[in-house]
Amino acid sequence: MSSIELFAGAGGLAIGMSQAGFKHSAIVEWNADACETVRLNMAKGVDVVANWPQPYQGDAREFDYGCLGDDVVVVSGGPPCQPFSLGGKHQGFLDDRDMFPEAVRAVRELKPKAFIFENVKGLLRQNFAEYFEYVILQLTYPELVRKRNEKWVDHLSRLERRHTSGRRARGVTYNVVFRLLNAANYGVPQKRERVFIVGFRSDLGIEWNFPDETHSEEALLVSKWITGDYWERHGIAIADRPEMPARLAARIDKLRRRGLFEENHQPWVTVRDAICDLPDPEEFPVNNIPNHSHNPGARSYPGHTGSPWDEPAKTLKAGDHGVPGGENMLARYDGTVRYFTVREAARLQTFPDHYLFNGSWTETMRQLGNAVPVKLAETVAASVAAALREHI
Repeated sequence: MSSIELFAGAGGLAIGMSQAGFKHSAIVEWNADACETVRLNMAKGVDVVANWPQPYQGDAREFDYGCLGDDVVVVSGGPPCQPFSLGGKHQGFLDDRDMFPEAVRAVRELKPKAFIFENVKGLLRQNFAEYFEYVILQLTYPELVRKRNEKWVDHLSRLERRHTSGRRARGVTYNVVFRLLNAANYGVPQKRERVFIVGFRSDLGIEWNFPDETHSEEALLVSKWITGDYWERHGIAIADRPEMPARLAARIDKLRRRGLFEENHQPWVTVRDAICDLPDPEEFPVNNIPNHSHNPGARSYPGHTGSPWDEPAKTLKAGDHGVPGGENMLARYDGTVRYFTVREAARLQTFPDHYLFNGSWTETMRQLGNAVPVKLAETVAASVAAALREHI
């Protein structure tokens, strides 16, 4: 099934789409380093990008969808998130970096059978609620276009009237759902909450829901503090295991009394699970592992204390002016911290080990901080693909 990837970045969502069976007809991204990362992997023959077209490096607002024909099945992408990011300036629709209008244009012009868009948790903040409704209604009725000189709030009112009228809308419409997903609940070693917006063309009559969660914090707590399976799997002797945090005592006791040992979910994947087989870059500074060089200077400060070994990592962040250190550090039990290497961060974002990143440490960490975890992208995309195959 043909797809296009907008705002592709370093390729997290695009790789997940490919692994779910979609074949990209176009890859659109403006950032030169991110495009070079994609080209680098294509040149090296990395399997996950082997059949990708050369990325279009430029402004999505200038991309001509007419060159793609009429067989695009899915449009996917992560419209730039800075306008809505909790770490940004929170300007939302007043920010010219808001690319949701381009996402809507792609849907309007290509009329795909489905779309998948991803964005930051901040998009659901109360002060963006009205604009988020506007985004959803535009994606529902992409052919009800904003008129010349029409204020967006007036356009929103027209969309609301259409939506509540009960009349069958002219042209192509979509059934749109959204949900805030925590990547850790789908086997990603990172507590990363992102909004996914999925739509299916109304004429297809597809019934769909977001995939069920596969991993849980409770299963991890049982594995660590009740059965001990977690520590045994990592070969950590009883004497070397950390003490159970006092704040968890009541919760663990409740789990023990419930006998929650056969839970349907798997344990959350931790930082240790993800990177323990990689050599410590401080102790072994010379190694042949790509993108695994130590970057000095990490330090903790209030509210920014790094990610503990035995939990999913905190959300990796891109940063507006350089990489935010606190969210991109490993916190050891002895109180010391160090920055994650690019390869470790890639593991936390579930990129394949043979996928390489181009640019300085700061730039590559920015690419990773903006990326969709590959495993989460594949989970959502595979579910969409399965629904489409039943109706194509």
